[in-house]
Amino acid sequence: MCASPTFRILVVDDLTDNLFLLQTILEAEGYDVDTADKGSVALAKVEHSPPDLILMDVMMPDMNGYEVTQSIRQNQRLPFMPILLVTAHDDTDAIQGLALGANDFIRKPIEFDQLLAKIEAFLRFR
Repeated sequence: MCASPTFRILVVDDLTDNLFLLQTILEAEGYDVDTADKGSVALAKVEHSPPDLILMDVMMPDMNGYEVTQSIRQNQRLPFMPILLVTAHDDTDAIQGLALGANDFIRKPIEFDQLLAKIEAFLRFR
């Protein structure tokens, strides 16, 4: 019997409740989840041990999700990893995030079936 690989997801959000909720849902689906409560912490974790996928809130106090995405994409030493930005904002912000290197967006409030389908689609061929 062949075991499926366990993918590591880094969840980045400045709100503890959001981190806990997303971590709980993703771990229930079999993912290995790490969390970061600030953009700078996320960058340090990505550089130390790159995850298979990043789920990142856009609005954070120290570095927003766009700045973290741009920093990751500009670092040539990092392998490619899908980045899904989580936002409550409109399509103008989505275009900005995609231009900076994000792969997709999840809207708040989060539809968990949609979130899981997008994560699975990005990880399917890794």
